[in-house]
Amino acid sequence: MSDANAALVAVRGLTKRFGGFTALDGVSLRVQPGERFGLIGPNGSGKTTLINCVGGALIADAGHVLFDAADVTRLPAHRRARLGIARSFQIPRPFAGMTVQENVAVPLEYAAGVRGGRVAREAAAILDLVGLSARAHDGAASLTQVDMRKLELARALAVRPRLLIVDEAMAGLAHAEVDEILAILRRFNDDGITIVMVEHIMRAVMSFSERVAVLDAGRLIAEGTPQAVMHHPDVERAYLGS
Repeated sequence: MSDANAALVAVRGLTKRFGGFTALDGVSLRVQPGERFGLIGPNGSGKTTLINCVGGALIADAGHVLFDAADVTRLPAHRRARLGIARSFQIPRPFAGMTVQENVAVPLEYAAGVRGGRVAREAAAILDLVGLSARAHDGAASLTQVDMRKLELARALAVRPRLLIVDEAMAGLAHAEVDEILAILRRFNDDGITIVMVEHIMRAVMSFSERVAVLDAGRLIAEGTPQAVMHHPDVERAYLGS
């Protein structure tokens, strides 16, 4: 493992409280450039709070978030996005009154700074990458569940991220649809995008991730390869109560 300064993301002693409840309790971890990193844990373990602190939706009470060695702990989400941190959400909320292509054009213009005729060309290329070219001129509200997830990923890709945080992108999808989303994420990663995946579908996390971190009750209880993590006694206790 290289030192923390070589990590794309370095989380150091991150703590977040909501009133008297400690959602994150001194969490530290690193994600290397180009890595496929899984983040798992039981409900209420702190996963969403952690990615919100990395992405900027929440500001940590203590600790630091470094992105490419720069301290971004207190930066708002829009400034982190300009540095290359993007996030997809578990519940997609596209602009329902716009077409699929227009939904991708918005972040291209306002987050990535693309102008003129390049907007339509780049939006079309992104839609081709996620398999939505045939739906480009359809209303976003008409999409199926799996296509809505693809559009959510396309909108995140339009930010031109170096880091993409994927939050439950496969929840509620059929087996074959999960495989479609995994294939898209692998293409993103092949293009150099570092991916942090938060997911409850274990086969997806285990097949996709090079390393996995496990949270429980706001603390990091295990980190390593998927195989090593799933046989860790603390992980077995957290999931099985054994």
